[in-house]
This record gives sequence, C-alpha cells and structure tokens, in this order.
Amino acid sequence: MIKWLKLLITALPLMYMILVWVLSSLPHNAVVDLPSGSFDRLLKESLHLIEFGILHFLFILALLVHGKLTVATHTLAAVFAAFYGFVDEIHQAFVPYRSATMIDAVKDIIGVIVVYLVVQRLYFVKKDSRLRQWFVRVERHFAG
Repeated sequence: MIKWLKLLITALPLMYMILVWVLSSLPHNAVVDLPSGSFDRLLKESLHLIEFGILHFLFILALLVHGKLTVATHTLAAVFAAFYGFVDEIHQAFVPYRSATMIDAVKDIIGVIVVYLVVQRLYFVKKDSRLRQWFVRVERHFAG
C-alpha cells in the first residue's frame, strides 16, 4: 500500500501539470463562468497566485516521500514550478481564445515564491514548527 501511495504522490506533480495544460487550452469560461463578470475575472486572476504555488507544494511532497527534500532540491523545485508558469503562459499565447501576459507570469512566480518562503522558514529554519513536524512524520512514514 505504501509503495502505491508513494508512486501516486510522486506522480501528482506531473498529473497536475497536465491538468494545468489542459485547462489553459480551454476558453477561460469553459469550467466556471460566474454571473458577475468582474468577480469572475478577479477570481480567475487570483488563481494565478495559487496555481503554481500548488505545483511547487506537490513537488515538495514528492521529494519528501523519497527523503530528498533539501534546500537545494527545494530551490530547484521552485525554479521548475516557476519555469512551468512561463511555459504555460507561452502555451496560452498560441491558444486562440486565451491570452498570455507578463503580469500573469509574475503572479505565477509570486505563488511559487510564497510557498517557497513558507517552507524555507517553517521547515528548514524553524525546527519546532508544526509544518516541519508534519513533514518529518510524512518522511518517516515513507522511509521504509
């Protein structure tokens, strides 16, 4: 059971990247179209801030279950998640009913940076944080 769960957690970042790619290939209103146009736009623009932060967190979990979460791998995962944000924006530039903007790419990067800083502080610096305790339990659970 642990082996399958470890495999699933390892695959989650790739599965999420595929989901992001597919959703960014669709019109902006294909999944959700709220009645208030301004609220709809605000919500969807705000999602840029968390979308790639989630991707970075999934990379962290994948590293964690393999006992490979270090400052270097954490940084590399953040760079890769931010890079994928740029790739997604370039992809959207070629989708007829989507747009690609630098401000969207900046929002993607901000989402990654927020998760990076939280994990950096609460896992690598603050040794008594709840996040660190949870990460350590997860890592030990998958160590065998």
